Amino acid sequence: MPAPEFDDEWRRWIAENVMLGGTVESILPTLLRQGFEAGATRREVEAAIASPYTSGARRLLNRLRKREWVLEIHRKLGRILPGGDLVERRHRPPRDAFLRDFYAANRPVVITGAMDDWPALGKWAPAYLRGRFGNRTVEVQASRGANPRYEVDSQRHRRQMPFSEFIDLVVGGGPTNDHYMTANNNSRNFESLSELWDDIVQIPEYLDGSAKARGFLWFGPAGTITPLHHDLTNNFMAQVYGRKLVKLVPACDIGYVANEFHCYTNVDAEKVDWRRFPQYRQARVIDVVIGPGELLFLPVGWWHYVRALDVSITVSFTNFVVDNDFHTAYTTYHDV
Repeated sequence: MPAPEFDDEWRRWIAENVMLGGTVESILPTLLRQGFEAGATRREVEAAIASPYTSGARRLLNRLRKREWVLEIHRKLGRILPGGDLVERRHRPPRDAFLRDFYAANRPVVITGAMDDWPALGKWAPAYLRGRFGNRTVEVQASRGANPRYEVDSQRHRRQMPFSEFIDLVVGGGPTNDHYMTANNNSRNFESLSELWDDIVQIPEYLDGSAKARGFLWFGPAGTITPLHHDLTNNFMAQVYGRKLVKLVPACDIGYVANEFHCYTNVDAEKVDWRRFPQYRQARVIDVVIGPGELLFLPVGWWHYVRALDVSITVSFTNFVVDNDFHTAYTTYHDV
């Protein structure tokens, strides 16, 4: 059988291994086991190492390594802070303290007391919503259980139905991740359920109530999951009804979460496949449970996984009173 020839796929493999610090002697055995001729293989690898293209790529890699060092600084500093594996709870911190200690510091916090004047806290329950809005048509995410990529493919799971029908699914079907009203459905539901926003106060200490995007509604049964991902903005999660478990991973731990596409990973934060994702053991995972009346600040870039522990209603916000434009500088809407 003739020896195989080097095609672009094998040359990419050689280049990747050279970038990872491979030498002729460390790369050669693998190629020889594939049947490549020894002399031609040595020349191919030596040419890759000596190539000016490789030299240019190596300089870029060195710049990335310098940035990795900066991330490592922040990782270590985050672990030094006492209570670093807990999310602090603060009762209605004034704006300057919130901005200094959390927003600008890129640290999560649970704020209590900031939603005490919300009519929604005393009104929003499935029975009330059914009686008040049951005949409205809403949009939801449906049949999520049939697709392990339900979050990435969220546009394919849009369904419209009477709100009463959806509420019956939520309260009558037990824990499930199959149907969920999420921020991805907000365009339709903001109109269909417009009166709901009269029950919400925009928390002027932190939020800009004049902003066009006033908030996003999340409503579903116990067991609904938002898989591990990061956002491109800072976010508030305002819990109105039920409880949610949130698993947080600092933005600077991005090297350990197996980020494969855009802002997503295939790591299941509650059932980690350790053989596939051993590096996830090095990530700092912080658990927090939020209940009615609690406001969780999710810093931009922080990875988070969310599971509803009960039938749950949440409102999320991005309309902060200070600059929250972090998506303009983001370019990696693709495989990484």
